[in-house]
Amino acid sequence: MTILVTGGAGYIGSHTVLYLQEKGEEVIVLDNFTKGHYDALLNTTYYEGNLHDDELLDKVFTNHSIDSVIHFAASSLVGESVADPLSYYKNNVLGTHHLVNKIVEHGVKRIVFSSTAATYGEPDSIPIKEDDSTIPTNPYGETKLAIERMLKWCEDAYGLKSVSLRYFNAAGADPESRIGEDHNPETHLIPIVLEVANGQREFMKIFGHDYATEDGTCVRDYIHVMDLAQAHYLAVRKLRDTKQSGVYNLGNGQGFSVNEVLEACRNVTGRLIPAREAPRRPGDPAVLIASSEKAKQELGWDPQYSELETMVQHAWNWHKEHKDGFIK
Repeated sequence: MTILVTGGAGYIGSHTVLYLQEKGEEVIVLDNFTKGHYDALLNTTYYEGNLHDDELLDKVFTNHSIDSVIHFAASSLVGESVADPLSYYKNNVLGTHHLVNKIVEHGVKRIVFSSTAATYGEPDSIPIKEDDSTIPTNPYGETKLAIERMLKWCEDAYGLKSVSLRYFNAAGADPESRIGEDHNPETHLIPIVLEVANGQREFMKIFGHDYATEDGTCVRDYIHVMDLAQAHYLAVRKLRDTKQSGVYNLGNGQGFSVNEVLEACRNVTGRLIPAREAPRRPGDPAVLIASSEKAKQELGWDPQYSELETMVQHAWNWHKEHKDGFIK
């Protein structure tokens, strides 16, 4: 049995591919490499192209005995989605439509979908639970929610079983530093702070210092990328074993403020890491924390790297040796 991973050369996708291979799974990757990296795929068969290429999709499904799909391929920058929503509906919703059409056509019955906490919008309560209201505040979250709903209807019509994983802030890197995080531009907090530690930025910006939190800075839920990878593997197993669809949050269950992340990075790197206060960014909630009890109970998910300094240490091990990412 082969698992097709779309977007498997990206940050979370490549770590999931590595985890699946270590579990003995045969993996095929489809990626257009606009954001992903060839060097993030270690001894993995891959196809280069996009989800709108029906001929390529037919080739992938015909050449391999695919039993499950893990779907990461998507555009994922909130600000960009607000500036250009049509491209997000084309890449995310229409691209997934093409993929799911081929999944159904070729008789595959399982898909694990990379969703997002952005489906919730402004949270009604903390911690956020899967049955809380979903009212996205940006096109990125809207497109992911539209796909979740599409998959529900596809189950009713075609028997396609799905697990949608809504995760919060991915962090860290492979503990053995074989692969890591490499975005251009970089938008995630921890690698931005580590770029300052690496001398690649003069300082980091703290957007808002007057939130209703303990230290006045935003609080977010960080989850190690390899713990996310574990959850995707367990989701495939659930679909194989139980044939039951589901939606699950993936988070740490505790929040860390921007100042706490900064201090953890200073402790791990032993470097000063200058920071400057900046105005709040529009639409940034004060606190976002997930409840992941459902994933733990139903998937058997057991995160291994919940400590913030562990996530930072693994990220730092990668970044200090790969200042230019995957560029040699």
